[in-house]
Amino acid sequence: MNKTQLLDLISQGESETLEFKASFTKAVIETLVAFSNTQGGQVLIGVGDNGKIIGVSIKEETVQKWVNEIKQKTSPQIVPYVDIIESETNTVVVLNVIDYPIKPVSYKDRYYKRVLNSNHIMNLSEVANEHLRTINESWDYYIDPNHNIEDISFEKVNRYIQEYQIKNDVSVKYNSIDFLRKQEILKEGKLTFGAYLLFAKDLCIISDIQVGRFKGNTKIIDSLSLDTDLFTELDEILKFIKKNLMVEFIFTGEAAREEKYDYPINAIREIVINMLIHRDYRDSSSSLIKIFDDRIEFYNPGKLFGGITIENLLTDNYTSKPRNKLIAKAFREIRKIERYGSGINRILTECTNYGIIKPKIEEFAEGFRVTIFKEKLDVPVNDTVNDTVNDTVNDTVNRRQTKIIELINNNNRITINQLADICKVKRLTIVRDLKLLKKLNIIIRIGPAKGGHWEVLGT
Repeated sequence: MNKTQLLDLISQGESETLEFKASFTKAVIETLVAFSNTQGGQVLIGVGDNGKIIGVSIKEETVQKWVNEIKQKTSPQIVPYVDIIESETNTVVVLNVIDYPIKPVSYKDRYYKRVLNSNHIMNLSEVANEHLRTINESWDYYIDPNHNIEDISFEKVNRYIQEYQIKNDVSVKYNSIDFLRKQEILKEGKLTFGAYLLFAKDLCIISDIQVGRFKGNTKIIDSLSLDTDLFTELDEILKFIKKNLMVEFIFTGEAAREEKYDYPINAIREIVINMLIHRDYRDSSSSLIKIFDDRIEFYNPGKLFGGITIENLLTDNYTSKPRNKLIAKAFREIRKIERYGSGINRILTECTNYGIIKPKIEEFAEGFRVTIFKEKLDVPVNDTVNDTVNDTVNDTVNRRQTKIIELINNNNRITINQLADICKVKRLTIVRDLKLLKKLNIIIRIGPAKGGHWEVLGT
């Protein structure tokens, strides 16, 4: 690095990867550790906080002493690359470290990470997560020292295997123990934490979930407490929520009546599955679901995992890193989830298509909370569409088909499967409805089945 490059670097200011120090102190080592635990970086010794070069006095052996001290006081040991920039008036020493491959790195048994332009001490959970990511492992793959094979239900295991065969169109020829071993749900012939959570025979206190129906903000009028296997919890939670929602029965002229809940059940199901998969089960607090008159709150222990931010989620700009890889894989194998990382986007889409306002997504306390609201979207009525429906087809179009027109008008790339889910009918019924609406010249399809979109005529 030459003087010109140094000045250019200083002009960028302190950041996640750059820090200025007037002299070599313990704070330099803390910063190098923080850089090593984040994405690497450079410390410029001989530069003031204001970015002014003040220089540093060094002798022949000075820099080597610094490097030895850094090496001796860090674990795993880090050795920075050193660059010395000298001029007639002053000297600047640049210490450069990489994003260290083995994490976390500590200084005097303290672990630091870089956040914006400052160093923060990592908490115990962050330290554990960094270690697990480094070895490409997750907590649920570890052997459970407190439980053994007798603590899981093989009736539940066999039900899972049956569903696995159906969803994957395969035949499992070996016994249930071998199946669990091949799926890495058993490790070294012993129960993993994930295996216990998925197939617990009796009480499973680490999976505790509390669900309540509130009148006002404090009065509980119905409640459910669960501490069992995750698949059972999913089913029981959805039953309880449905029981405590308002439902409208819609008569369409067909044999079966349709049910329309206050909230999109598909979005609720997605939220609950995400709770089960991404919860930090090492945290002793419970997962909480609170049903109020105007909203439902879903709280889960454990903040966002893998460096993902709320902004990343809302802009769909991230790569999913499941906190519990084994559990996520088990759900995915039986198609309970489609693919990692698509859940939030589906939840937002479901709510919009259902005509309710966007959910609130936030990190709350030491966890993560999603709140969905009953409030309807303030969508201006399209008079042209209404006139088209009322004047052209009148009684020919039923209420469901009218709803399809409204949904297409709100989202012209909505899929047939999404329409079927929202309208709570079979896919074939939607296909027939669309065919009729096209025949009546109310809607048209622009482009191919995949990649095309709908248009409501007259809009």
